Amino acid sequence: MPPTVYLSVPSGRKIPEALIRRAVSLALQREEIEEGELSIAFLEDEPIRVLNERWRGHDWIPDVLSFALHDPGEPPIGDIYIGFEQAARQAEEQGVTEREELVRLAVHGVLHVLGYAHPETESGRAKSELFRKQEAVVREVVGE
Repeated sequence: MPPTVYLSVPSGRKIPEALIRRAVSLALQREEIEEGELSIAFLEDEPIRVLNERWRGHDWIPDVLSFALHDPGEPPIGDIYIGFEQAARQAEEQGVTEREELVRLAVHGVLHVLGYAHPETESGRAKSELFRKQEAVVREVVGE
């Protein structure tokens, strides 16, 4: 049975749900994940800032927060929170569409739940495996 993915979006907000589901499925498939459960919630600035402060100790608005809720070797279970207002600001700054940035953040969160971490290197060095995998999925799904 394939992994189950739940999406939660505030009422009145639109996200490219089918595109995000396709990207998450592809990321899981490429990692050979055959079972598991992920919850992806899209939040406004204040709720995601509060989560970041409470669980990470940072009083700022993040673009994505990921929480792996499984032990190593177990099927992945995790919660991912995406700040869609922050995603919109980042999309504008980077010259990409909001839908592309939301897909990027969803895949980024999934990879974190699967155990990928940011490199401990200075910016400007070769991109990490996390970013290479993330961008490959984004290119395939958004470029369709």
